[in-house]
Amino acid sequence: MKKFVTSVLIIVMFFMVVGCGNTKWFDGVEYDTYGIFTLDEKANNIKYKVIVGNVVWSIILMETIVAPIYFLGFSLFEPVRKLNEKELGCDRS
Repeated sequence: MKKFVTSVLIIVMFFMVVGCGNTKWFDGVEYDTYGIFTLDEKANNIKYKVIVGNVVWSIILMETIVAPIYFLGFSLFEPVRKLNEKELGCDRS
């Protein structure tokens, strides 16, 4: 049992350091991933997409409890691109 717990902790620590989502730079500003617990960190002018790898890992490691909390809570969406004025609803024509 002790060996199992140690193995799970090592795997969880590995995935906390090596996530599937990447931060992106647009116009000199860094945009990070966000999740359910960090919705306030979402930028309104950035297009985000779901990180499928983190959803899959959350399902696979759901018994560890810690991995899904990290993946879904802090790293569920990653920035893709900056939205243009038309997509933001600022079309002035």
